[in-house]
This record gives sequence, C-alpha cells and structure tokens, in this order.
Amino acid sequence: MKAIQFDRFGQPADILKSVEVTMPEPAAGHVRVRVLASPVNPSDLMFVQNRYGIRPQFPSPAGFEGMGIIDAVGEGVNLPIGIRVSFTGLGSWGEYVVVHHKAVIPVPDAMTDAIAAQLFVNPFTAYAMVQDSGVPEGGWLMLTAAGSAFGKLVIQLCVKRGIKTIGTVRRNDLNDELTKLGLTEIINTETDDMAARVREITGGTGVQCVLDAVGGQTATDAVACLGKGGTMLVYGLLSAENPSLNVGLMIFRELTIKGFWLSDWMRRVDTQVRQEVSKNVIDWLTTGEAQLPIEGRYTLDQIAEAVDHADRPGRWGKILITP
Repeated sequence: MKAIQFDRFGQPADILKSVEVTMPEPAAGHVRVRVLASPVNPSDLMFVQNRYGIRPQFPSPAGFEGMGIIDAVGEGVNLPIGIRVSFTGLGSWGEYVVVHHKAVIPVPDAMTDAIAAQLFVNPFTAYAMVQDSGVPEGGWLMLTAAGSAFGKLVIQLCVKRGIKTIGTVRRNDLNDELTKLGLTEIINTETDDMAARVREITGGTGVQCVLDAVGGQTATDAVACLGKGGTMLVYGLLSAENPSLNVGLMIFRELTIKGFWLSDWMRRVDTQVRQEVSKNVIDWLTTGEAQLPIEGRYTLDQIAEAVDHADRPGRWGKILITP
C-alpha cells in the first residue's frame, strides 16, 4: 500500500514522500480504515517541522485525521466492517490506516466524504473552544486568523449561539466572505490599531475572550483587547513567534491566558460531554448549516503540491488528500 512518510524534519514539500509500506493489521481494540479523504491541517505541517506537541519516530507517517471505510477490525471491536467513519490518528495520509476504535465515529449517509474528512480537528476544536470561552449570547468573542478554516467555523458557530465576533485579518480579500458567514466586525492587523478598534466596537468594555492562533505581535496586541476578567485561549503559533505579555494588564484586569489542545480536552472531559459534543457537531455539519469549502484535491503522489497549496496565503478552502 502507499503512504506518506518523512525521515527528517524540514519543509513539508521537500521531505514528504509517497512510499510503499506493508499493509497494517489491526491489533485488539483497533480498526483498519481504507482512507477515502484526509485534509491538510496546520497541525499536520507543524508536526513535520518539529513544531508540534508530539515528536515523530522516523520514518514517520503523516496526517492526523480523515474519513474512510472500516475494512478490518481487531479483537474486542464491535464496529461492523463496511461502515463509513471519520477518524483521528497518525497516518491518515495513506491508503489504509489503523486507529483505536475510540478514535472512530460512524458518519451518517447524509454527510459527504469531504465534510466527514474534516469532522474532528476543526469542528471539535471550534465547538470546544467556543464552549470553554464562556462568552454568553450577546457577548463579544475575538479570533485571530479569522480567514482560516477554523476561524470560519468559529464564526458560524457563534452566529448559531448569538455571540458577536471580531476577527483579525492581514489582507482584505476575504472580508466579503467572512461578513456573509456572520463575522460582526473585521480588523486588519496591517492597517488598524487593534486595541483602539476593539474599544470603539465594544463601547470601551473589551472582549470577554480571544481565540489566538497567531502569537507574536498579533497575540500581544490582542491581550490588550481583553476586558476585565477576560481570557485568551491559545491554540496555535502561526507566526512562530512568542507574544510579549503585559504583566500590568494581566494583574489589573485579572486576565487569564491558557493553552488549548484538542487531544488534552478530549481526555479531560467525561464520556457524556464527548458524546454530547460529537452529536452536536455531527448534527450541525450534516444539516449543511456550516460551510467547509474544499479548494483542492490531490493524490498521495502529489503530496508536495498538496502541502504547498495548503500553505499558500489567501487560500479560501481546505486541501484534501484523496488516495
């Protein structure tokens, strides 16, 4: 079978290769999935560059989520062979992958392959972070990198919950699309004074929560946008630069800054919460209410082109690997 591997850290387009590997067999508690589609997410690229929370063992597979059809099961697994599933697990960029049965979610017939392939990382993270933000209906939530696939999901979820949103962008080419999705206000980090604009927008109160994926100067400026008792949830570092923290602001506004990693959140919450989130996310995506556009599709042999496209500025949709 074909699979994507890399044997050193570096730029994904330079080191990722499509190779022939032995067909994996599922151990007890695991299933084998024939992969039909898998997205290229920022976390996938960070993993290859050694900028992620876990380190690979070389030669390493790549890709953290996808969808496909179960074609073999290990001992103790009650899932039927032949069902369509969404899954999370390292090695999704391949023709087959073995994952634990708890990392698999059966998907309804009404959900397309393209949506099912993106079910875990962005939708679950968006749902969990908006929930953890504590922003009530009518309140203000701010998100950096608003034009990302994740940002667009957060915007749509906030519309559903009646939460007002402020999104930051570096270019204005996606502004019309973001406004149509429901983003309340847009701040261009290249031309606007972020803190001054947020004070103007919120009547001087600031926002209750910021979801930050950028770090660097953007995150530094975003901290100043938090109101009294506000929280910043950090889930990425796209700039590869750490922010500078204003300790005075943190003290006198009683601010909280903490990290968010979906893997830890899934382990931290109880089974009932996980099942509730799964149901709500699946229902939300199945109705077609949320938009998860696809900009490009590539085969395993086109992996260099795929990751290059995924890292291209101004991209409006997700890139899929379709073995």
